Amino acid sequence: MLNLGVLFNTFAVILGSIIGIPLGSKLAERYKDTLFISIGAITILIGVKMGIDADNFLIVLGSLAIGGLIGEWLKIEEKITHLAGRFSKKDESTFAAGFVFATVLFTVGPMTILGCIDAGVTNNNQLLYVKSTMDGISSMILASVYGKGILASSIGVYLIEGGLVMFSSSLHFLTFPIYIHDFTAVGGAILIMIAIRLLKIKEIKAGNFLPALVIVPILDLVKNIR
Repeated sequence: MLNLGVLFNTFAVILGSIIGIPLGSKLAERYKDTLFISIGAITILIGVKMGIDADNFLIVLGSLAIGGLIGEWLKIEEKITHLAGRFSKKDESTFAAGFVFATVLFTVGPMTILGCIDAGVTNNNQLLYVKSTMDGISSMILASVYGKGILASSIGVYLIEGGLVMFSSSLHFLTFPIYIHDFTAVGGAILIMIAIRLLKIKEIKAGNFLPALVIVPILDLVKNIR
């Protein structure tokens, strides 16, 4: 079954690329900043909404702390950044560089994972819709530099996000009340970190906190067994 959030995200990349290819470098930096500030602000609102219904803030805090330390040890954010940067610099073909760089950018990150899990588990596509707007803006800007390679990356977005949603749909246990509220709260906290980075307030390595999404159901399980 096709997921509307994935389809919307794919279409957003296609549309942004179609606009960006002829646009070139004509879009002033101040307009780009305005667009990303708008997305950052709404991301904060969604993150707060997700986090406010947490059942146990100590569980949420513990999950973020433990998950963040694991992510820092594994250097998740650094590896993601290095991977994207390596592909964008070393490939001599503009098309291939744009395709690989945009595919990594649009499909590897906290918002992708959170959005796909939310869509698969609860059939809520809200995060994927917000991410789609961000990706549409980003693809428009990137297409002005890389051209048709960004347009082709929409194929990667469709295949990878679709696969993640299908996998996440098997995680039904996360819908149980003893898990879903704290799990959602951890996701909301990570979203706020992403928004803070989008707004250029502080460069937070949000990707390093992804292990917290694995830690939080474990802590909730331990709490309920005792």
